[in-house]
Amino acid sequence: MKSEQNNPFARLPEAASFHVTSSDIPENKVLSAPQLSGKFGVAGGQDISPELKWSGAPEETKSYAVTVYDPDAPTGSGFWHWAVCNIPANVTQLPSGAGNEDGPGLPNGAIQLNNDASFAGFIGAAPPVGDGPHRYYFVVHALDVEDIGVQASSTPAFLGFQMLTHTLGRAVLAATFER
Repeated sequence: MKSEQNNPFARLPEAASFHVTSSDIPENKVLSAPQLSGKFGVAGGQDISPELKWSGAPEETKSYAVTVYDPDAPTGSGFWHWAVCNIPANVTQLPSGAGNEDGPGLPNGAIQLNNDASFAGFIGAAPPVGDGPHRYYFVVHALDVEDIGVQASSTPAFLGFQMLTHTLGRAVLAATFER
């Protein structure tokens, strides 16, 4: 595994840790078909965002953002699978499928950004054949502002830049996949 390479948190400021769980993604295990990409040709892939539940965020939290990132993608910049921001502080879970292109399970006010496949929604895992295992980080970011100041046309990288000085805590769930 490429665990020592491309640590997505290495250059970020320290933040409090809190908990995220998913009935769809077992921690440090291989992703299953719903979270794989049929759009990118993975047999059985369904491109369904996982159910996520979180708890223990800092009391000062005013909103959340959720990101899904593969630092092992052979692009020089990784691959953003999903980015959602301006999730109200009283929301502590997203149902399976919340990341569909029309965002049916997202709370009012939440903004879903374009992923690296160029559409606003969740795209499942689809590493190149023979590239070895890739790591997928499902991260809930606790923020100190209600509105992080991004537009729906912004990129996940810009969201990350905006969150740099507003992140109070991070809850991280990691999984892998290879083909």
